Order: sequence, then C-alpha cells, then structure tokens
Amino acid sequence: MPATHPLRPIRQYVDTALPALASQLATLYAHMGRPSIAPEKLLRALLLQVLYSLRSERLLMEELQYNLLFRWLVGLDLDAPVWDVTVFTKNRDRLLEGEVATAFFKEVLAQAKAQRLLSDEHFTVDGTLIEAWAGQKSFKQKTPAAPIPPPEDPGNPSVDFRGERRTNATHVSTTDPEARLYKKAAGQEAKLCFLGHVLMENRHGLVVNTRLTPATGTAEREAAVAFLEARPTPRRITLGGDKNYDTHQFVQDLRALQVTPHVAQHTTNRASAIDGRTPRHPGYAISQRKRKRVEEVFGWLKTVGLLRKVKLRGVQRVGWLFTFAAAAYNLVRMRNLLEAAT
Repeated sequence: MPATHPLRPIRQYVDTALPALASQLATLYAHMGRPSIAPEKLLRALLLQVLYSLRSERLLMEELQYNLLFRWLVGLDLDAPVWDVTVFTKNRDRLLEGEVATAFFKEVLAQAKAQRLLSDEHFTVDGTLIEAWAGQKSFKQKTPAAPIPPPEDPGNPSVDFRGERRTNATHVSTTDPEARLYKKAAGQEAKLCFLGHVLMENRHGLVVNTRLTPATGTAEREAAVAFLEARPTPRRITLGGDKNYDTHQFVQDLRALQVTPHVAQHTTNRASAIDGRTPRHPGYAISQRKRKRVEEVFGWLKTVGLLRKVKLRGVQRVGWLFTFAAAAYNLVRMRNLLEAAT
C-alpha cells in the first residue's frame, strides 16, 4: 500500500476511534445462528461504502472480493472469504439499531479537537433536503373517500394526480410513513423527504453536531435551538445562518441562550429581525462569508456520501446514516487539513 495513499491517515483515525467503542460494539454480537460479522469490520466496510459512493451492499461485497485496498482497510486477510450479502445486510441492520454512529462521530470529533482544528466561538447552522426512498405513487390518502378499483398493472399502476389536493395532513406514504411531502422554495418540486441539519464550526468547516427531522417549515430553526441547548457550556458564541433563520422568535431564542445571531438579513417586503447593531461589527461580515462553507458539507454528503436519495427508511435509520456520513466527511476534512499543514 503506498505510503502516500489518502486512506492511510483515515485508517489511523479509525483505529484510534474504535477502541473507545469496544464495549458498545460488543453488545451487537449475535449469540444464535451463524457467527456474526465483527462490528468493527462492519463499521469499516460501511465507511468504505460511504467514501467510495458504493450504492449497494452487493457492489461493496464484490469490491471486497478482489480489491486489496478495501481488504486492507476492513482488516480482511488475502485468503479470507467475503461475507454473503444477506448476512452482511442483517448484521448491518443490527448496527443501525444502536447509537454507534453518534458514538463514532463523537470520537472522530474528539481527535479533531485534540489537533486544535475546532473553533469554540463561531458556528454556522443549516439544513438540507434528504430525498426519501419512496415514490409519489406511494403517497396516498389516509382514509380514501371511495373504494379504489384494482389497478390494471399491480406492479406499476397508473395514477392520475391532476386536480387532487395532496397534503401531509390527508396523505401518507405507504412506503415510508415518516417521510413528508415538502419543498424548500416556491416553484420547486415537492418531494417526499426528510431534513438533515448540521452545526458547523467556522474555523475549518468541520461538522460538530447533526440532526435529522421530518421536513417541516420550522424544522431548521427548531433543530438550531436544539443544537444550542445541547452545548456543554453556555458561553457566548456567534451563530451564522441563511435568511430562513431571520425571524423574531428565533433571534429572541438565540439571545436567551447567550448566542449572537449572525444570520443573513431577510428584508424582502419585510423588516429584518437583526437590528442595526449586529451588522456593524466586522465579525458579522466574517460569519456571512464563512457560513457558505456549510454548502460544501452538504455537497459532499450528497455527491459522495450517498445522501442525495437514501435507501433506508424512517427517521431513525436515515438519521443514523446522516450522522455516520458526517463523521466520514470530518475524517476526509481532517486528513486534508493536517496534510496541508505538514
């Protein structure tokens, strides 16, 4: 393996993080049936799937069959048999039921803190749509007004939505009931989706907290308040954000939490909730410039981290993947920052 390969430092970070999760991972072993896949190896394999954008477990198993780089990171010997796809999926589902992603994320973040890569004063918050693994045809009335005749093609029935008012109050997806029909702006297509939220520190653009919620018009501001309430110490900090966060209630909530709101001013046909004192300070302009880096996080998570359209269902499982992918992003970001410093 080349000494300069970018996976080498990432493997070192993972090797440092996993021992702290040993007691938690030990509870995931099955005591009946076929021998379990070691959770440590399972976690490494899932990390490879995110880093290399492998859309299916079957493709991941195929890569592990002949890719020496993948075997090296996972810890498989050259002659070790690769797991059956169904066995791998069942073991993965057991991993999804625990808080392993959050614990792994925290361990990665602790390494970034030890390397002095984190800011403890200036942050940015934002949210993005995560498209659910559910089609528009699955979005049906909760209580149909009349019996629905059997479709001509049960496998792919024709559905006419023209003239039908479809809302989350009257309809629900039969594929993923926790997904909600939502669009972020007027003129855009409404999709069944979730909202993924991140809290980013402004020094180097590392993610310091994540949250996944049902898609609602207030979810981004509610998630931001939840991030701030979860802080270990209530010291004075700044929080950047886009115009969606410029509301009087949200600004009041921030000030009550000892947070200076550095959100973009929304002045189109309305008055901004940010008074004239805040934009005068040089730090406000810096926060407005730094907050755009959060889009790099979302761009990586969607183009590389398999989050443009997730294959899991439900808030808990999609949230697990969202947090785990954010940990993978931090690993890549840490590697780039530390290599640039040497």
